[in-house]
Amino acid sequence: MKKNYYDEELPFGSKELRLPRELRRPLLKHLQELKSKYLEQNWGKASGFGKRPALIVVDLARLWTDPSTQMGTVLDSVVEATCCVLEAARNVKIPIFFTALAYEPRVLLNNFKIDWHLTGDPHQLFELDPRLKRRSSESIIYKRYASAFKGTPLLQLLAAQGIDTLIVTGVSTSHCIYATCRDAVESFRVIVPEEAVGERCEIMHRVNLLDIEIDLGDVLSTQEVVKHVQNLKNFAPPQ
Repeated sequence: MKKNYYDEELPFGSKELRLPRELRRPLLKHLQELKSKYLEQNWGKASGFGKRPALIVVDLARLWTDPSTQMGTVLDSVVEATCCVLEAARNVKIPIFFTALAYEPRVLLNNFKIDWHLTGDPHQLFELDPRLKRRSSESIIYKRYASAFKGTPLLQLLAAQGIDTLIVTGVSTSHCIYATCRDAVESFRVIVPEEAVGERCEIMHRVNLLDIEIDLGDVLSTQEVVKHVQNLKNFAPPQ
C-alpha cells in the first residue's frame, strides 16, 4: 500500500463531490479493514484470468468525459488508463467492445432521475471520446440501461467467440460499471483495471469498487492487467 494512501485524492471526479479531507483517512482505513475481514472469511478470493479475455469500454462518451457538459466531469486519467489497456488489447488482437448510451429522448426521460439540459447537437455528446480512437473493426454496443448486457446482444457476441474473461473499463463505477460486472459474473471471470474506471463522486467510486472486488471480480492495477494482456499469445478464434 502506498505510504500516503489514506490521504490520496483521486485524480478524477468533481471537486464538489470529493470526500472532505477529514473524512478521507478514516473512511479509507475502514474500507481496508472491511476488505481484510471479508478475506479472513474467505470472501473476495481472486478468480484470475481465463484463457480467452475480451475488453469492454463502458460509456466513455463526450457526454461524460467533457467537464463542460451537464453530466461531464474530469476523467482524463480514466481515459488515459483505458487507452493503455486498449493498446495492449489491440496488439494481441483480443476482442474489443465499446458501449454508448442510445440517444432516445423518451428513453432517457423514463430511465434516469435527471432533469436533462443538453446544449448543442445531443448526438455529438453521445459519441465516443476521440482519444479512444475506436477502430471500425471494434464493436459498439448501444444500450438503454446501466448494464452493457441488458437488452443488448453482448452476451451472445462474447459467447460466440468463446470468451471466458471480461476486462471492464470506463464509467461510472457505481452505476454502469457495477451493473455490467454484476451481469458479467454470471458467465465470465471479471477483471477491473483500477485506474481505468471512475466517476464524479469519490465515495461512490471507492465503496462500489470495493464491493466489486469482494463480490464480483478482481480489481487489479492497470499495469498488472496490461502486463497480462501483453503476454497473451496466439489469440485465435475458437475452433
